[in-house]
Amino acid sequence: MRRTIFDTEDLIALRDVARRFATERVAPGYRARETTKSFGADLVREMGALGLIAPELPEAYGGAGASVLCSGVIVEEIARADFNVAYVPMLASLTGQVLAKHAPPALAQEWLPRLTAGEIVLSIALTEPRGGSDAANLGLRMERDGDHFVLNGEKTSISAADQAAACVVFARTGRPEDRARGISAVLVPMDAPGVSTTRFTDMGEHAVGRGSIFFDDVRVPVENLIGEENRGFVQVMQGFDFSRALIGLQCLGVARQSLDETWAHVRERTAFGKPLAAFQGVSHQLAALDTQVEAARLLAMNALWLKDQDLPHTAEAAMSKWWPPLLAFETIHCCLLMHGHAGYSDALPFEQRLRDVLGLQIGDGTANIMKTIVARERAGRTAVG
Repeated sequence: MRRTIFDTEDLIALRDVARRFATERVAPGYRARETTKSFGADLVREMGALGLIAPELPEAYGGAGASVLCSGVIVEEIARADFNVAYVPMLASLTGQVLAKHAPPALAQEWLPRLTAGEIVLSIALTEPRGGSDAANLGLRMERDGDHFVLNGEKTSISAADQAAACVVFARTGRPEDRARGISAVLVPMDAPGVSTTRFTDMGEHAVGRGSIFFDDVRVPVENLIGEENRGFVQVMQGFDFSRALIGLQCLGVARQSLDETWAHVRERTAFGKPLAAFQGVSHQLAALDTQVEAARLLAMNALWLKDQDLPHTAEAAMSKWWPPLLAFETIHCCLLMHGHAGYSDALPFEQRLRDVLGLQIGDGTANIMKTIVARERAGRTAVG
């Protein structure tokens, strides 16, 4: 196992647990979950029982009060076995942090222990048909009516929309011209009257699923407000730095697995009387990608380490969101080609991995948005716009 500057004995022990679970319980069902289009409720509960879901949350909420590096290690190891199942701990860390930091304590206590136990999945509902990258351009309305909020509108491209027990929903409570300063966040149970969902037919990530959520006079108690009214967007979006670094490791986990399998293949497969690895056109391509994957992994781990130290990490997190998804796609593509005609078939997992990882070049922030964030951090928002 490769060691890094971030590895401690506790982190290595956690990695062993996560890798064993990933190898024995997650990997065998990767192809099957493409058909069932579900994480698998029993598998998620097993993950929770092992403490592999949001261990950075306080013990009061079912976590272990661990470092966020622990969550990075878990996401990376699960992704080696199944890119899609790795979405469960990544999403739980994002939504868990949002509730733990900004929700009323009673609301957090109601939902978070069930999340960390793997009994439920919570999702994030931000994107709308009118805007994806322009995240503050929201049309879904949330109006106060006594001791309830009433929601009307649509969210789209929402991951795990039909598997989530509840969603953190961003809605406009102020004027449209207020942009981000007029948006609030609220936790909406998906079984609330007036909530309905659809599922898209996508190229990949079938086990995660993506779709629209429709809100038709959906009533939610005011106690479900997350953060301050009209400031939920500004407050909650700060947690996305964490998830961006985790997404980087999710993509790199499947890239690393593909590289390890391909190094073994080119060592054993022969052509013209020599192992494929003896041809520099083969080995140098893999060596270059291996170098970049290791560098990108250190970048993402550093972003998490900075968060653990309560230091600024917005730029590093954005870098971890735009580069690793692209690099993972390029790596898996190369590994597929290295396996020749077999790699192009569904007898090997590369074609599914390629389709799965492509989605994160779009979802949760495109590369150009991430680069704009980096530029703002380096040159200043006034200069960049």
